[in-house]
Amino acid sequence: MQPPLNRRGFLASAAGVGAGLALTGCGDFKPRPAALANANAKLPTYIQYKGVATSMPATQDGVSAGHRHFPSDPPKAFPDGPPAKGPDIDIMNLIFNPVPPPVEKNVMWQALNKYIGCDINFAITPVNDYPQKFAVTLAGGDLPDAMLMLPPDQNSAATPDMLHALFEDLTPHLSGDNIRDYPFLANIPTDSWRPCVRNGGIYALPMPRPVSGGPLYTRLDLFKKKDLDPNPKTWREFVQLCKDITDPKAHQYALGDPVTTWNLVMQMLGAPNWWREEGGRFTHHFEMEECKQAMDAVNQLKKAGVMHPDAFAVKGKFKEWFGNGQIVMHPDAPVAWNDFYTLYGPVSKGMDIGYMLPPDWDESTRGGQWQGRANYATLIIKKAPKARIKQILRAMNALAAPFGTDGYLLRKYGVQGPDHTLKGPDPIPTPQGTSETYLPTIFATDSPFTLYYPQKPEIVPDQYAFQKEAVKKLIPNPAEALYSATDAKMTKLFFATLDSLRMGIMQGRNSPGEWDGAIKNWRQKAGDKMRAEYEQAWEARSS
Repeated sequence: MQPPLNRRGFLASAAGVGAGLALTGCGDFKPRPAALANANAKLPTYIQYKGVATSMPATQDGVSAGHRHFPSDPPKAFPDGPPAKGPDIDIMNLIFNPVPPPVEKNVMWQALNKYIGCDINFAITPVNDYPQKFAVTLAGGDLPDAMLMLPPDQNSAATPDMLHALFEDLTPHLSGDNIRDYPFLANIPTDSWRPCVRNGGIYALPMPRPVSGGPLYTRLDLFKKKDLDPNPKTWREFVQLCKDITDPKAHQYALGDPVTTWNLVMQMLGAPNWWREEGGRFTHHFEMEECKQAMDAVNQLKKAGVMHPDAFAVKGKFKEWFGNGQIVMHPDAPVAWNDFYTLYGPVSKGMDIGYMLPPDWDESTRGGQWQGRANYATLIIKKAPKARIKQILRAMNALAAPFGTDGYLLRKYGVQGPDHTLKGPDPIPTPQGTSETYLPTIFATDSPFTLYYPQKPEIVPDQYAFQKEAVKKLIPNPAEALYSATDAKMTKLFFATLDSLRMGIMQGRNSPGEWDGAIKNWRQKAGDKMRAEYEQAWEARSS
């Protein structure tokens, strides 16, 4: 089978992506080489929205804008009226929260459709079920107008060949100054557009996230009770702080999650953020000495008794432990800062959350901050006539209306009255609003991440200070915007085994020597091929 790849050929190439999918035909299909899949494209011109002033502006090195308060008179995003009048738009995406009320019972959703000019129909799938849903939908052939596409390492069906066969190349609409027709999409930072490039074109829209990543959150109120300074400068000082803050009689421990603790130690060691690139050569952090050093360090913390006694036995409780004070440090995403106050502030009297950047390992080994992914995922649009593509892009432009506009206020906080009340100029969600605004607009596209928390505006300067510190120490992942077919296909399979072994070594159930054999096997069966594909991709993007 020769390019261009048609739908039948794509389905043949996808065999095995989704369990139980009976895909047949064109068995001689081979995916395009990494160099072609990663061919470069001219990115959209970045045009920053400057309609709302702030003393905490976004910066070119990745700091998000911060705002203590919402404008008292929000500017209209579309003063000439709804921008995307036309047929309904069906979007398949996911959700982490409870599914919101359906549109006929959701005041916010109804208002959003009116604001955009057409009905946006979200087909919502729980996050853990989404990769299978994505694969099954592709195989069935009845595609929605747009679909959330997880990064390839989380969804092996998300191939460049699939994009070429079934989805629109948006380059004519978005590259360079063409994006000026969609000014709010143009306001999305350039880093978030890089993973949208495949096959020499722009095949997706971003769902931007802050590159600062998240901090090691600290319960300052609990540190203050013990008169401890939560700012260690080295690993040795960090260990002592963990011992000093741990109080088993009070059921209080320094740390909970072994995996994010390992991530923290790796950053103290200045280790690569997944992959390291040097002179076009790639090395995975699992195959480096720092990986074993970090596993040993977590094992030391366990032996010292500073980790929650259920740390290795329980999953999904770490946020709760931090919120109720069972652990006093917890690495997490940027959005968790607001979430902790929302979920646990009312029941944790005096909660005061601070942040810590990874300390240095020692005087000669400087710590760094792993750069966060510039996108959570991307949105791909089914092939369609030009006029239809433009209508969908106008609708997505509306979903990217930036902070301070009436469009942002509606998208994030719903309708005044049923969904939020005002405290000064700031929207405070009602119980109904909390439910209705779970509508996953952020998993279609979004405006740039903004630091804002109307329930407790005094925390925003600290959030801004964290990002200003973090971006000076960022360690990027050079493979983030690239595609490796082997990585997409094999990572989940191999890393499930490697993660289990890593947990066993950190817990003391497995010998550190077992890691070398596991990595040798990984390199032979997958890792070295991944490396070669990323190196080809890097060369293609760099040329």
